[in-house]
Amino acid sequence: MAAQNGKDLLIKLDMTSEGFFETIAGLRAQRISFNAESVDVTSLDSDGGWRELLGGAGMKSASISGSGIFKDADTDERVRQVFFDGETPRFQVVIPDFGIVEGPFQITSIEYAGSHNGEATYEMSMASAGRVQFTPL
Repeated sequence: MAAQNGKDLLIKLDMTSEGFFETIAGLRAQRISFNAESVDVTSLDSDGGWRELLGGAGMKSASISGSGIFKDADTDERVRQVFFDGETPRFQVVIPDFGIVEGPFQITSIEYAGSHNGEATYEMSMASAGRVQFTPL
């Protein structure tokens, strides 16, 4: 796989709750991470005293974060609405030449900032709120 442009990693939000996904405006940096808790089943009988983990037993989660400039676009308004209403709409993360990750997420934080001689910026974080699926491109 060849190197990819970071700008091609996109975070999209379902704007209508009917599968109409739109890229969140103004984002300059995006990140997605996946986690799986381990379940330790080590006992006195464990081979050589090595830790043993129970496969497939832990809780899985995903988180998305992004930062960018405030553009006061439709997606900015939708993000604010989702946060203040406590909704868990579907998001998509397009990973170039790899695939699309999709599922319900809750926006867990939004931060707005700005300096006297610069643009207004924001950062947001989301946590998975249900099953997340991967579709290869």
